[in-house]
Amino acid sequence: MLHAIGFDKVYTRAEGNYLYDSDDQQYADFLSGFGVHALGRNHPAVRKALHDVLDAQLADLVQFDCPVLPGLLGERLLAKAPGMERAYFCNSGTEAVEAALKFARYATGRSRVIYTDHAYHGLTAGSLSVNGAEEFRGGFGPLLPDTVIPFGSLDALQAELAKGDVAALIVEPIQGKGVHVPPDGYLTGAAELLHNNGALLICDEVQTGLGRTGRYFAYEHDGVQPDIVTVAKALSGGLVPVAATLGKDWIFQKVYSTMDRVLVHDSTFGSNALAMTAGLASLEVMESEELVSSAERTGEALRQGLTEMAAKYEMLAEVRGRGLMIGLEFGRPQSLKLRAGWRMLQTARVGLFAQMVVVALFQRSHILTQVAGDHMEVIKLLPPLTIGDAEVKLFLDGFAEVMDEAHKGSGLMWDFGRTLVKQAMTR
Repeated sequence: MLHAIGFDKVYTRAEGNYLYDSDDQQYADFLSGFGVHALGRNHPAVRKALHDVLDAQLADLVQFDCPVLPGLLGERLLAKAPGMERAYFCNSGTEAVEAALKFARYATGRSRVIYTDHAYHGLTAGSLSVNGAEEFRGGFGPLLPDTVIPFGSLDALQAELAKGDVAALIVEPIQGKGVHVPPDGYLTGAAELLHNNGALLICDEVQTGLGRTGRYFAYEHDGVQPDIVTVAKALSGGLVPVAATLGKDWIFQKVYSTMDRVLVHDSTFGSNALAMTAGLASLEVMESEELVSSAERTGEALRQGLTEMAAKYEMLAEVRGRGLMIGLEFGRPQSLKLRAGWRMLQTARVGLFAQMVVVALFQRSHILTQVAGDHMEVIKLLPPLTIGDAEVKLFLDGFAEVMDEAHKGSGLMWDFGRTLVKQAMTR
């Protein structure tokens, strides 16, 4: 697949906002490992902290002890998450979601969790059951008996809550697949409906959390109080996997209610010293380098520049997102000259135009991006929070060059598009 779209590079090193291949060619990283490298790649402060903890030769993963590092990270992380009181540490976003689902079911005594269409919450069995991206679910059933509703619909949520068996709604404050921002008031309205019906609000912040949207957590934009929050990706500093399920104290008190239940939900490697150190160092860097406010400011500059382009390029239909989580959606052109090429791509497979733009950005401007999901004409920009004016200009200039050629309706870019069509038709 990588060879077919021209992405079969061997990267030999990485620093900050850039990757370098075996020919020492530099690439601007606007993907950041799907949000993992929020601090840029190989941040020196995180690397030093990890070296230090290795040199300390700590007694790690004793299991029957009270280690200091998880406590320190828990305190520091909860201080950034309004309304959250307890933290459970694990290894990945999907594990954090699994914990959230179990905690919600046990705390409420109910079994059903509501999720939204196009949602992405992970690929293990429980998280897959609340995954609204159908391309991941096929062939893995039967899954847990959960229910999908339209993203942004309070009426659909109310209808399900009326049945009396709903434990929780799990939702991304901004959907990663397609970069869909909910309607104003959706999260606060959902929280009110859920709480009035004895159910919980789970905010999946695995991708949106820790500064990505210009706040430490995206739910802060809506002034909402979730009951459970999942976080991962950026907490790792890009070097050691770590995730957390944050929640209200009463939920944790119910789950871990007696001495018999002290290990009722646990993870062998969940609080290891390297992961906790990576998390602590990451939060320190975010504070000291003021990356959250920087993401808000730089994201606004990038979105503004792209929005101005939407008035010029008819195939750029919409620019949306918050902070440095931006979606560029392409749409059917109005001019007759461009319709034939657009129709050719759409007939073969929806999403080929966006992939064509991604490849052109990569090959011509050495900018790494990717499409925001299967069968959609959307590119997602998810650069490190450390980018500045130079990277904003680099992307805007490169994107304008690609859009100029795309709107000519001919050239190497469209030749590549025809190659993609042939491959899609063959498959």
